[in-house]
Amino acid sequence: MTDLQIGLLVIGAAAIAGVLVYNRVQERATRREAQQAFGSKHVDVLLDEPAPRIEPIPLSSSPRVDYVIEIEAGSVTELRSQWPALEHRFARRAALAESGEGKLHAALQMVSRSGVISEGELLEFRAQVESFAAAHGASVSAPEMKPALEAAQRLDRACADVDVQIALHVLGCNETSVEAGPFAVTPRPGGVTLLLDVPRTPELVRSYESMVRAARQLGGRLVDDNGNVLDERALAAIGVEVETLRARLADLGIEPGSPLALRLFS
Repeated sequence: MTDLQIGLLVIGAAAIAGVLVYNRVQERATRREAQQAFGSKHVDVLLDEPAPRIEPIPLSSSPRVDYVIEIEAGSVTELRSQWPALEHRFARRAALAESGEGKLHAALQMVSRSGVISEGELLEFRAQVESFAAAHGASVSAPEMKPALEAAQRLDRACADVDVQIALHVLGCNETSVEAGPFAVTPRPGGVTLLLDVPRTPELVRSYESMVRAARQLGGRLVDDNGNVLDERALAAIGVEVETLRARLADLGIEPGSPLALRLFS
């Protein structure tokens, strides 16, 4: 390769790097404006106040979320009558459902906003279900625990990246009453806070637009968590981020506000 060819390659690489750096800077600038209005990703520290715990919603089992053990034979009635004690032991994360033909599914929710259950807790659940079934003359079929936990950990990491709540603070507003919408409204000193829980909110983009309209109607000064004024450009940037989060949730097979989302982000 000649010196000329080497020189051209170096110049080409530098040009490409320059474009990539420029795009990255622009992307970071846009994201920074949007994130100024975001609270913490973790619901327990948002707005420096612990949020009330949302109880899990009992639904049919999903292998993505639950460790599911199949129970066959035995008395379904007796099994059901003694299940509440085991359910209570696992803080209502355990569920028992009929799957037809005299079979039952015992499931333990592995992923939530609290994180992934421990290997020890999963082992205890499996052992108790096996003992519980054996005492009633039933047999069980359970998946391997290690792959199930590894899959749950991957899902938990993916969910953590999209577990965002958006807070808009209106200061010095004339009133604090807001028409009920897909967002929470909390009085604060000198104003009111509107909060959108991204993964738990259906029709996410429309819901964000509704929250912005409600904030504007209150009058006053619209600011982020750091007291920075949110102008039209900043609000539009947040809207872009909201759409990005919706798309990322969709890539995970999670529709915001769906039963699956409500379970994962409980």
